[in-house]
Amino acid sequence: MEAYNILIAVFVFLFGISVGSFLNVLIYRIPNEMSINFPPSQCTSCGHKLKWYHNIPLISWLALGGKCAFCKEKISAQYPVVEFINGLIWLAIFAKIGLVWYLPFVMLSFSMLLALTMIDFKYYAVPDNLNIAALIFALIQPDFFHAILNALYAGGALYLLGFIVSKLAKKEALGEADIIVAATMAALLGFPLFFIAMFIAAILAIVPSLLAKDTKVPFVPFLALATLITYLNQEFLLRMLEALMYG
Repeated sequence: MEAYNILIAVFVFLFGISVGSFLNVLIYRIPNEMSINFPPSQCTSCGHKLKWYHNIPLISWLALGGKCAFCKEKISAQYPVVEFINGLIWLAIFAKIGLVWYLPFVMLSFSMLLALTMIDFKYYAVPDNLNIAALIFALIQPDFFHAILNALYAGGALYLLGFIVSKLAKKEALGEADIIVAATMAALLGFPLFFIAMFIAAILAIVPSLLAKDTKVPFVPFLALATLITYLNQEFLLRMLEALMYG
């Protein structure tokens, strides 16, 4: 049985890095308003069409020494890093919930959050199509009805908060993207874990925000990371919360 689980884990990781390779396509093309289907994979420097063996996750980048096979320009380390991180995320989620029917949807929701994280870091943008995809995948779970309610509660509460703060400050306080991400977080985590994740996100964002001074700091990456941390450590965090509340 242990050998079987190891085999499944290896498959999950390999499939995860393959999806990570596709995430790189989304991260590059969607913010630049390009089709994700056409043209086929090509070097971003010389435009040369890549062969299938140039697109093997992790292996191709390492084999090519991080350079294009044609023009020898450097290929960003982002490509293998995203592939590897997505593989690790999928592996961690599999280790957490096991081989259940909704496993692929949870993993895909976190993959969308990873893509949103990279796009927000690079472009200070949060594409609606990926954001909504993350939410839809998060809703596909055994307790579908409660997942929808949790998403509505979190999204609605954040919208109301943003509306009030915007009126008081006379400028937009929260964007639509933040509200959708919050709904995804609540669908994946439920309550009170949603509030724990928001607290962790705020803690994670403090130092970068202080160091950035006048520079804009993307918040979606911290929300996504906090959601992953909370999802993988649910029992521990709930015990901590209970200890803080009741001693």
